[in-house]
Amino acid sequence: MPTEQIEQQALFNGLVYNESGEPAEIVYIGGVAHYAIPDGSFRRHVEAFRIDNAVLARLKEQITSMQDEVVRGMLQMLGKDDLFTKAAIDASIKNLEQNVRQSDSEQWLPWLRLFGFRVVVDVHGNIVELIYPTQPAQDE
Repeated sequence: MPTEQIEQQALFNGLVYNESGEPAEIVYIGGVAHYAIPDGSFRRHVEAFRIDNAVLARLKEQITSMQDEVVRGMLQMLGKDDLFTKAAIDASIKNLEQNVRQSDSEQWLPWLRLFGFRVVVDVHGNIVELIYPTQPAQDE
């Protein structure tokens, strides 16, 4: 994807928060998307692609660290266990950033919000914590 398009995107709109739990807004400066991170009465503007790249790198790192389990789970969920489906899932994981950037975020952002996914950043845009959805207990 061309750099210009990447700079115009904010992948995690509505999911980025400061350390106090206040949401960052999306603003465009010179056509470049920024997360406006609340810092008291001030807003710190950090390029969205910088935070997005860091989030995608962390997600990919975590998925890759347990790739065998993820692939097995996906194959089971799809009800398939053939070489071609496994190769397709492996390729999707390998190309995670590209696949996410080319997808329509309006299809998956509401689900991430609903299940509690959050990106907590400091005022400089460094990731402090990724809060993942939790699975309900067996009896729920």
